[in-house]
Amino acid sequence: MTREPRQGPGVRKQTPPLSDAAFTLLVQGVLDYGIFMLDPQGHIISWNAGAERIKGYRAADIVGQHFSVFYPPEDQAAGKPQWELETAVVEGRLEDEGWRVRKDGSRFWANVVITALWDEAGVLQGFGKVTRDMSERRAAQHALHERRRLFDHLVQAQETERRRIAWDVHDDSIQSMVAVAMRLELLAERVPESYRAELRRLDVSVREAIGRLRSLTFRLHPPGIDRHGLVEGLSSHLDDVVSSSWGMSYSFEHQLDREPTPETAITIFRIVQEALLNVRKHARGSRVDLVIKASDGGIMTRLVDDGTGAPMSQDGARDHFGIIEMRERAETAGGWWSMHSRPGTGTTVEFWVPNPLRLPASERTGDAT
Repeated sequence: MTREPRQGPGVRKQTPPLSDAAFTLLVQGVLDYGIFMLDPQGHIISWNAGAERIKGYRAADIVGQHFSVFYPPEDQAAGKPQWELETAVVEGRLEDEGWRVRKDGSRFWANVVITALWDEAGVLQGFGKVTRDMSERRAAQHALHERRRLFDHLVQAQETERRRIAWDVHDDSIQSMVAVAMRLELLAERVPESYRAELRRLDVSVREAIGRLRSLTFRLHPPGIDRHGLVEGLSSHLDDVVSSSWGMSYSFEHQLDREPTPETAITIFRIVQEALLNVRKHARGSRVDLVIKASDGGIMTRLVDDGTGAPMSQDGARDHFGIIEMRERAETAGGWWSMHSRPGTGTTVEFWVPNPLRLPASERTGDAT
C-alpha cells in the first residue's frame, strides 16, 4: 500500500486552482451581490442569483436588455448609464452609490462597481458589474443622522432656556434683592439701637441669598464655553470655581484631535460641572483630577476626586437628580456614563460621548430636504 508523503512542518498541501466551472458556480450562487456581465454596448449577457434577488428579474426576463433599465428616469434622461460605461473604459473601473430601480418599479439604494474587461489584444470585451443593496445601511445612517440633528436641537433649546433663566434671575430677582439690601442698610441707621442688630442680620441673609443667586446664574450660563471652546471653558471653570472659590487643587489633562461640536462641548461641560458640584457637596475631598481625550471616534472624560467615596455610591444614589442628569445627558448624546467608588478611596466618574463632525447649517435648522 502506498502512502502520501508526510508534509513537513510549515509545509502546506497546495490547493488546486479553481476550475472555470467551479468559479462560475460560485458567482452564480452568491446571493448578497448582484454579479453580471455587459457586452461593450451595455446589454446584459449574464445574470446570477444575487442579481435576481436584488433586482427582481429572472435571467430569462433581463438577459439581452440594456442595463440602463435599472436607472431612474431622471438618470436615464441625463445619460448617466452611458457616462458610467465611458468612465469605466477610461479609468478601468467606476464605483458609484445612488438610486436604482427594481422590476416592480420600487427604488433601492445601491453600491455599484463597473469594471471594463479587455482581452489579451487590448480589445474591449464588455463590463463586469457588481451591485449591492445598501438600503438598510442607508436607512440606519439616516436614522442616526436624524437622532443627531434632534440631539443638537435639544441641547440648543436647553442652553437657550438656561440663558433666559440666568438673565431673568440677574435682571429681576437679584436687582430687587440688592435694592432690599440697600434699604435695610439705610433703615438700620435710622431705627433705635434695639432694632439695628436684627436688621443687620436680615441684611446679611439677603446678601448671602444674592451671592447664591449669582452663583446660580454662573452655573446656568458660565462665560467662555460659547466663545472659546471646551478646553478653555473647562480650564476657566476649574480655575475660577474649583480653585479660587472652593479652595481645592486640581489637574487637567486634555488630548483632543479636534475641537468638538458646540453641542458635544456643552454636553461634556455640563456633565463635568455637575460631577464637580457633587464632589463639592458630598465627597469632602481636597483635590480633583480631570482627563479628556479622543477615543474611538468620540471623547472620553474621567473625573477622579480624593474624597470619602461612600456618599457617592452609584447604587445608593439612584434617585439623586445630579446622577440622573449626568447619565441622561451622556446617553442622549449616544454615549455612556458610569461612576464607581469605595469608602476612603474617592469617586471616579467616567463617560464617553461621540464626537461627530458638525452638521451643515441647513440641516441644523431642519431645512434639509
